[in-house]
Amino acid sequence: MITLRRAGERGRTTTPWLESRHTFSFNRYYDPRHMGFRTLRVINDDRVQPGTGFATHAHRDMEILTYVLEGALEHRDSLGTGSVIRPGEIQRMSAGTGISHSEWNHSTSEPVHFLQIWLEPAEAGLPPGYEQRRFRAADAPHGLTLVAAHDGHDGAVRIHQDAAVYAARLGAGGRAEHRLGPGRHAWVQLARGTAALNGVALEAGDGAAVSGEPRLEIVSADGAEVLLFDLT
Repeated sequence: MITLRRAGERGRTTTPWLESRHTFSFNRYYDPRHMGFRTLRVINDDRVQPGTGFATHAHRDMEILTYVLEGALEHRDSLGTGSVIRPGEIQRMSAGTGISHSEWNHSTSEPVHFLQIWLEPAEAGLPPGYEQRRFRAADAPHGLTLVAAHDGHDGAVRIHQDAAVYAARLGAGGRAEHRLGPGRHAWVQLARGTAALNGVALEAGDGAAVSGEPRLEIVSADGAEVLLFDLT
């Protein structure tokens, strides 16, 4: 079964410096029908204006992934980490017992567009941590690159949850395949472009909850960038 969450149905936060779309309930946007999917709790599609960003704020007991689509995002946290995240990189911040951080557009002239993703950890009270890695272009035969996993294998960042996150950048006519194991579920988020998931049309910003479909095929006629979450 594939259940769609269309881009235009998402929650919205608009300020002079931020345009954000919320796939699931977040901050002042609340919809009891959309509180997350399995252990996936947040997908925020954020566009931040030049020279602005999120001032220092705190989190705890959440696995936070940042995936930049365009531009560059500057990160600083209470662990002493300072970094810039660019397209082709994945950041993992484990909030654990508590962490404070800020996120700013690194550019004073160009906007930054990124997805921020929260996954519930397998257990509370973990030590906070940070990891950032570059991943190769998704040009494998099945079009998918592993970017986050519970054991951090194959160059992925490590997340404290039985989940795997894949990215695909599909050119015109590109396709990606994924098989779900018994009892597994998936969320597919189309970040850019257009594609079809098992024949179901998706546009940029659309998401899809998948259960009971052992094989997933994503095909794009004109090119697309997509994230796939393999979840318990």
